[in-house]
Amino acid sequence: MTPLMSLSDEEVERYARHIVLREVGGPGQAKLRAARVLVVGAGGLGSPVLLYLAAAGVGTLGIVDFDTVSLSNLQRQIAHATDRVGHLKTDSAADMINALNPGVTVERHAFRLTPDNAIDLIARYDIVADGSDNFPTRFLVNDACYFAKRTLVSAAVTEFDGQLATFKAHDHEGPCYRCLFPEAPPPGTARSCSETGVLGAAAGVMGTLQALEVIKETTGVGESMSGRLLIYEALATRFRTVTFKRDPGCTLCGDAPTILDLSGQARSG
Repeated sequence: MTPLMSLSDEEVERYARHIVLREVGGPGQAKLRAARVLVVGAGGLGSPVLLYLAAAGVGTLGIVDFDTVSLSNLQRQIAHATDRVGHLKTDSAADMINALNPGVTVERHAFRLTPDNAIDLIARYDIVADGSDNFPTRFLVNDACYFAKRTLVSAAVTEFDGQLATFKAHDHEGPCYRCLFPEAPPPGTARSCSETGVLGAAAGVMGTLQALEVIKETTGVGESMSGRLLIYEALATRFRTVTFKRDPGCTLCGDAPTILDLSGQARSG
């Protein structure tokens, strides 16, 4: 059976604009349907990631987020709505996904990601999209993806600027997050968006780009962002890309790693 024939008539109609793309076609759409993607955080980045991946026909979406929806979230977190204030973000996002594309299976993980559960959870998925908003979680996700041998697409947004990169250090195809950011900023120097603010549409830009990279990695089309960091400056409407390589001295993926599991150093970043 060809990949196109494996799709139902409804799926062929729903994903027609993908299928007519020569680079995607029926085989690419079938890969999307078979994919399992874990999204860390259902906030400003995770919201567009989840919605665009659901619209694209990713078969299974996992959402890990322990928080509830607040009114101040709605300026940028488009997977939620006013009548869901106070609800778990995993439930709110799942409802939005089901309304958009009932063919997508949603797996809800309404708990905090920790060194005790990160590898087991991440290993259940093919690829991870990290939209977390703090350095300890970013380091934890990076380390867990490395040990679980999973590709990580990571994005961040602050005020008017954003960053995006893909990490495949487990396949020796490039650097890991720690090669780019060896350690977290000193305590008290990295302020949250509640302190600095964030332009809602800027989070939408970065989350949409993040979803695009997940789709590329899943279907195998285009050029991977591994080894490249995309920097977005919203006020100047400027994109630029810098390249970076694996750090032989990296504590995780270097020649003499000191982080051998998710305890101790990996937890503190």
